[in-house]
Amino acid sequence: MTDYLIKATAYEGSVRAYAIVSTETVKEAQRRHDSWATASAALGRTITITAIMGAMLKGDDTITAKVEGGGPIGAIVTDADAKGHVRGYVTNPQVDLPLNDKGKLDVAGAVGTEGTLSIVKDVGLKDNFTGQVPIVSGEISEDFTYYYANSEQIPSAVGAGVVVNPDHSILASGGFIVQVMPGADEETITQIEDQLQSFPAISSLVHEGKTPEEIVGKLFADEQVNVLESLPVSFQCKCSKDRVAQAIVGMGAEEIDKMIIEDNGAEATCHFCNERYTFSKDELEKLKESIQK
Repeated sequence: MTDYLIKATAYEGSVRAYAIVSTETVKEAQRRHDSWATASAALGRTITITAIMGAMLKGDDTITAKVEGGGPIGAIVTDADAKGHVRGYVTNPQVDLPLNDKGKLDVAGAVGTEGTLSIVKDVGLKDNFTGQVPIVSGEISEDFTYYYANSEQIPSAVGAGVVVNPDHSILASGGFIVQVMPGADEETITQIEDQLQSFPAISSLVHEGKTPEEIVGKLFADEQVNVLESLPVSFQCKCSKDRVAQAIVGMGAEEIDKMIIEDNGAEATCHFCNERYTFSKDELEKLKESIQK
């Protein structure tokens, strides 16, 4: 099934919800980075949530999330746009820890709990919107929940989960964000809190084959849900050989000369997608000539 997310409202518009199935997207991230189970779960949760946050934007706006908890996987960096494209990487993808005391992947142990979650939104203005909060659990979902409450002052519940196979491949991935709008009454808020208390693991619902519509339906029980939009989601990087070439040109003729003399060429790898770009001596000569024209 192609990954997608939905945007919906409930309780007569006083609550909005987003739900996503991101299995194929996280599979692609795991394949590209050859990440191990615990690192995959951490990266997959972050990619899933960032994809939803990107869907809240408009036009050419983008969002970047950076999780730096001080754990062995290092930083997790993801970004997304309003069109359903998301990408991401983890500094040390080959990290896998023993299961935690609940028998689950020890994401908090891999991420760490001493650090920050940073969000940068580029919405086409002179200055980007930047928000930063301390890591509260290292489990990712709780950290984004804390971000919304403290940086954007929007009462939210964020959930994301990834099921990883024994061979480190991805079996299921998905998530949701529920946000209470100003004016929601106390009864509505209490009902949502009760539903969330008994809500099953999102990863298990996706593993069972539940769609984003069914996930939202389960979140709000018998309440009428109004689905506003459906958006395909995929792992997609912005890198290209042309972009790398432009970066090399920006280094200047002297640096290009060094590449030609010392290495007889050049190679660059994209952090986000692990794509490798190589430039021969002749290609570098042509780039140098373009500067001198």
